[in-house]
Amino acid sequence: MENAGCVTFLEAYIFRSRVTDFAREARGETILHEMAHMWFGDLVTMRWWDDLWLNESFATWAGTLAQAEATRWTSAWTTFAQLYKSWAYRQDQLPSTHPIAADIPDIHAVEVNFDGITYAKGASVLKQLVAYVGRENFLAGVRKYFAAHAWANATLADLLSALEETSGRDLASWSREWLQTAGVNTLRPSYAVDSEGRFTEFAVEQEAAATHPLLRSHRIAIGLYDRTEEGLSRRLRVETDVAGPRTVIPELTGQRRPDLVLVNDDDLTYAKIRLDEHSLRTLVDASIGSFTESLPGALCWAAAWDMCRDGEMAARDYVKLVLSGVSSVADISVVQTLLRQAGQAARRFADPSWRETGLATVASALRDLLRTAPAASDEQLAYLRAFAGVATSADDLALLAALLDGSVRLDGLTVDTDLRWALLSRLVSRGAPSPSGFGSFGPAEIDAELARDATDAGERHAATCRAAIPTAEAKRETWRTLISGELTIAMFRAALAGFVDLDHPELIEPYRDDYFAVVGDVWRDWSSAMAQDFVSGAYLLGAISEETVQATDDYIARAEPPAALRRLLIEGRDDVLRALRCQARDRQAG
Repeated sequence: MENAGCVTFLEAYIFRSRVTDFAREARGETILHEMAHMWFGDLVTMRWWDDLWLNESFATWAGTLAQAEATRWTSAWTTFAQLYKSWAYRQDQLPSTHPIAADIPDIHAVEVNFDGITYAKGASVLKQLVAYVGRENFLAGVRKYFAAHAWANATLADLLSALEETSGRDLASWSREWLQTAGVNTLRPSYAVDSEGRFTEFAVEQEAAATHPLLRSHRIAIGLYDRTEEGLSRRLRVETDVAGPRTVIPELTGQRRPDLVLVNDDDLTYAKIRLDEHSLRTLVDASIGSFTESLPGALCWAAAWDMCRDGEMAARDYVKLVLSGVSSVADISVVQTLLRQAGQAARRFADPSWRETGLATVASALRDLLRTAPAASDEQLAYLRAFAGVATSADDLALLAALLDGSVRLDGLTVDTDLRWALLSRLVSRGAPSPSGFGSFGPAEIDAELARDATDAGERHAATCRAAIPTAEAKRETWRTLISGELTIAMFRAALAGFVDLDHPELIEPYRDDYFAVVGDVWRDWSSAMAQDFVSGAYLLGAISEETVQATDDYIARAEPPAALRRLLIEGRDDVLRALRCQARDRQAG
């Protein structure tokens, strides 16, 4: 948290077990983000909450810029494109999406607006603004803004005025397009080639959702990539402006069609992108991880994930794409994000009849990757943690148990405190046979592990494990504890994480009615942070089904909940509808 002259950090930023470099990179971004607030937020403070986004967006943009150019994490923009923008795109496609510069009538609106729009979309749009006005003009305008409003309050209009002075650009229309409207556009390449394989015309097509039909002006770069001995390498880059439904790019006429076209190269604008069929085949055949630079690869991975979430690519095909290419990805931040998304695709977006097959497919691939991963590498740790999250078969669970008791060792890997808890949590949640030979992993093993780790963090891990015990009795006791209001927020989050087990829907779906019976009281009586955690986290109790959608609609019609609560419920409902659409698409591929 940024306080003027004093940034405070949660103890989780002091790692007590081995982590991948992605965790260190994320910690570095947080430090730089909070330091940026010393200028944007503290030296100059926004006048009212409706400009709060600018504090967070600027800090995210500036922190990432500093990380990419002043630290060893030179590929920070790759992480931004793969992780943070994915958060923004998801948030911007929910029915609760809002303009970046949103009207904030009360404190409840402030609290729920600390979201992907405020942080990630805002930072993406600032990156677009930098490209639009020029980097030196942008930095000069920011310095002018700081000098004019130091130790005082300011507004968005004050910043835009300073940028107009330094760049000579009229930003009124830019502000209306980008800051005062909601929704995300999609950009697609469209071209024709002659008999020699050269472009006779190249255009960029732009689409918008029917609910937010605005087509914006974008400053983009278009990259043409060819297969080389080193990998997919950029042959040509053209930077241009596009607007409206179709923009012809005359500079590309006559160019030989490349193996891959990337219409938002360097990630200058905020828009989802699509790949033409020729480019998509290149990714599948040549390996999506074979780019000679990390950012274009991340942009293509992000495009594939968007296609999966939008039902344009079957979930099982996305899972197979990840498993075929993840071993060639160099950035550990991208590796871990892809593995997480592959698990989500198998659990939520695949046809339920393929779910167990999907998890087994992911687990099998990860076991193979573990065998070949360099000893003591970040990849080795990432593969093992991902494997622990999907292990289902008796053989896979036996491997986890052997790693936990030390009877099996991986060269270069120490099964330290936090990794032990990750292994134990999966063994408990799957009801794996206990090493004692009596029953399954459960309370005795949890208590023994807690004795090894008698700390606050250990207590939280133990709470997660106890909540994950796959019996009706354990779930019933955890539910009673969760809704008692007696837990600290940290223990509440830990117990809820174990309780909501998407691999045991039969144990948690019966609590859907209980959820709607108490959610109104929780929202009224609990602290804001805990109430939000309950509403969003426990909504996953409901099955991915029309019945969950109907139960949500019935509650909203009956209870007429406050606007902020209604927003969170509508977001959960939309996630269910999206998953149903993806499952239908995946069913066709079966």
